[in-house]
Amino acid sequence: MGKYVWLLVLALFLIPMIGATPPQQQEKANRVPPPWAYGLKTPLGSPASEEPPPTPTDKLAQDDGKVITLPGSPVSFTLTQMRTQGPVDWYPSDHPKMPEIVARGRKPAILACPFCHYTNGKGDPANASIQGLPYDYFVQTMEDFKAGLRTSADPRKYNTTNMIQYAKAMTDEEIKETAEYYGAIPFVSRIKVIESKTVPKTRLVAAGLYFPMEGNETEPLGDRLIEMPETPESFIYKNPRSNAVAYVPPGSIDRGKQLVVNGGGGKTLQCSLCHGSDLLGFDPVPGIAGRLPSYLVRQLFDMQNGYRTDVWVDLMKPVVEKLTIDDMIDIAAYLSSRRVGSAE
Repeated sequence: MGKYVWLLVLALFLIPMIGATPPQQQEKANRVPPPWAYGLKTPLGSPASEEPPPTPTDKLAQDDGKVITLPGSPVSFTLTQMRTQGPVDWYPSDHPKMPEIVARGRKPAILACPFCHYTNGKGDPANASIQGLPYDYFVQTMEDFKAGLRTSADPRKYNTTNMIQYAKAMTDEEIKETAEYYGAIPFVSRIKVIESKTVPKTRLVAAGLYFPMEGNETEPLGDRLIEMPETPESFIYKNPRSNAVAYVPPGSIDRGKQLVVNGGGGKTLQCSLCHGSDLLGFDPVPGIAGRLPSYLVRQLFDMQNGYRTDVWVDLMKPVVEKLTIDDMIDIAAYLSSRRVGSAE
């Protein structure tokens, strides 16, 4: 009960500072979601937009009998062994003991968490980082998935649909164990943000993820944010110590800082009001510094356009209502560029 009283008090403080929603802003609910933020190539509703993303055809994803090892890991496997046994725990000393629901899931209804979020919860450009989230926020998020309060502006991003089904199948005790496990792992940012006018040419692989195409061809970045694993192997092997890279338009980080730190001249609110002066959050508010930028853009867009209607949106809705897509890119670029923790 205490946390909801706190949320109510905060809402009463914040909403008058933003003011009423201008009529022209109410039309934003009909905007098409930016496909790049959801790991897609074509806008929703365009020709071929119903086509599912292709599956990987990389030679790296084909088992040639090679035994795979990672630097500093005590284990080794072939690709077939990895796929047979389930998620590989490359670095057991990097995290607490995994609960069974995290390590193995519960067939057939629940997939093991590391398949998407890795053993340490770091996530990747296609899947959210859940490392170090406050316990109350994690539990509430799962309840929101169960209740249908968190969906995706682009239904082709099937990760969200999967999470809804997993949340509905999990018991309260399983959710509690998962929240405690990932919340106990200190968050470390693993994203390198690069300002550039160009980006490597990319193609889609499974889970709505971008891989760079072979060769060194580039294309204009334009008004996008493109995020990908630092190496294809890191995604295929689910390396929990791996990093990601994001390409953002020139000037994005400084523009984002103005929005995050100063509110952009009244366009939004200072993020520190809720997320703390260091933007690392505090229970039950999640940290936003160093988090993955595509995820941040998706959440801002989903909250602005009514695809997230959970209790947190009562606070965030007036914050995001005036933001353009370019603003969201800038905010994500700045927040993701903030270094948090120390990578191995």
